[in-house]
Amino acid sequence: MFGYIIKKIRFRKIRNENDAEQGRGAEGDLPAFSEDLEENLKALKLILGKSGDIVLRRFTFGYKNGAEAALLFIDGLVDKSLVHENIMKPLMLGAVPAKETSEGSGIAYIKSALLYVGDLRESASVREAVEGFLSGDTILLVNGSKEALIISLRGWQNRSIEEPLTESTVRGPRDGFTETLRVNTMLLRRKIRCPDLTFETVQIGVRTRTDVCIAYIDGLASPGLIEEIKKRLGRINTDAILESGYIEQFIEDAPFSIFSTVANSERPDKIAAKLLEGRAAILVDGTPFVLTVPTLFIESFQAAEDYYSRPYFASVIRLLRYLAFFISVLAPALYVAMATFHQELIPTPLLLTVASAHEGTPFPSVLEAGLMVIIFEILREAGVRLPRPVGSAVSIVGALVIGDAAVSAGLIGAPMVIVVAMTAVSSFVVPPQTDAGAIMRLSFLILAGMMGGYGIAIGLFAVFVHLASLRSFGTPYLSAVAPFSKRDMKDTFIRAPLWSMRKRPENIAAEDKVRQGTGLTPAPPEPEHQKPEA
Repeated sequence: MFGYIIKKIRFRKIRNENDAEQGRGAEGDLPAFSEDLEENLKALKLILGKSGDIVLRRFTFGYKNGAEAALLFIDGLVDKSLVHENIMKPLMLGAVPAKETSEGSGIAYIKSALLYVGDLRESASVREAVEGFLSGDTILLVNGSKEALIISLRGWQNRSIEEPLTESTVRGPRDGFTETLRVNTMLLRRKIRCPDLTFETVQIGVRTRTDVCIAYIDGLASPGLIEEIKKRLGRINTDAILESGYIEQFIEDAPFSIFSTVANSERPDKIAAKLLEGRAAILVDGTPFVLTVPTLFIESFQAAEDYYSRPYFASVIRLLRYLAFFISVLAPALYVAMATFHQELIPTPLLLTVASAHEGTPFPSVLEAGLMVIIFEILREAGVRLPRPVGSAVSIVGALVIGDAAVSAGLIGAPMVIVVAMTAVSSFVVPPQTDAGAIMRLSFLILAGMMGGYGIAIGLFAVFVHLASLRSFGTPYLSAVAPFSKRDMKDTFIRAPLWSMRKRPENIAAEDKVRQGTGLTPAPPEPEHQKPEA
């Protein structure tokens, strides 16, 4: 009896989901335009409703043979001055032959002879016209014509091109992506002036109809990679896409992993460099963060500035990033493990100092470390969410006051404050791994409090196995290390000179794997007496 009821409930749930899916696709059953202008306007008003930002301008154009027309656009998404100068003035001051208006073919004549617009197209589909209208295009309807003109005169207030705050550099370009899709594609075009640079745009989101653009260099990016991106984007069925983070969560390979298999950046030079390696980028209208796939774990430790500086200093800084990442993840756990289980590993003078500092504190080391780590995360989150002038002051003053007060009150030992402070500073060195680092920090701390060094070893083994099992659009997440590639090791733990990195990454580039020629090693000119005689 209960089994029958459960089956009926499941059946009804599946049927309701199917009905909802059919309702989502009902927008595609829109009629085509007719020759009657009034009917076309009624159909559009029925679809668009009575929103206050919709502008409808009805007018008659042509000196001798007046033809009725209507212009529709959304106030705020269209440049009104361009509408007046490039559409209204040519139509109302230009003469249209009687033959054109009488036969109802005025749209073709207007398109070819009157309008001063480069981007426009004819369409008989109401659905296509509505999509263009909601995206910021202007719709021109003429009485007696079964087609509408979709004219692109988009113009709205947008943020100017500025230096990205999340990826600042000392040396390198200062421009960053904005929230406008076409501005972002322009920035990439300025970096890569190659006809093979391709942009393919799709719309995702049943209600938002957000423009999502796939960028890649034809001949460098693998065709299988591009097809896989299109497949994953095509199966997204949701109401809204408001930021690239929505796309990331729908297309990533390992949704239950703490490590992200899709990278993001605000810097055009960084995205251009990845495209030139054979990757693909996903740009979303309305956000300055651009996604790139496939992504490797080692990319978190690479910065754009590494390639603008000389290789020796860049290699040292990169090794420091690896060291800082391990400190941020393992420092509290190692301190707890040695102070609780492995005191023999600590030199005697240091052990006496730690023991005297810990004497009188009411909590065990693992609880001290856990409380300090949680307080640090709270302060970091407060600094991020508060207004910028206040946030930095709160995070700095809060850390100093709380740390000093906790030590003075005897709640926390001074060495623990030093370890957590060092952990906090180190966590800021590798921003792409901040989220995963916070989770691993707490996990290793719990394992160290339970089993000491043995627990840390088990945790490290589990993390390495998990990393080795991850894929990013078919590419191993630990590429260059596992599977090992001697060629790619030039840009993994160190940064070799640019003239020595002749080929693109082995597991990413499709066909054209050579990026530069041979014999590019710099050398001083030969002395005059050693030059061969002609």
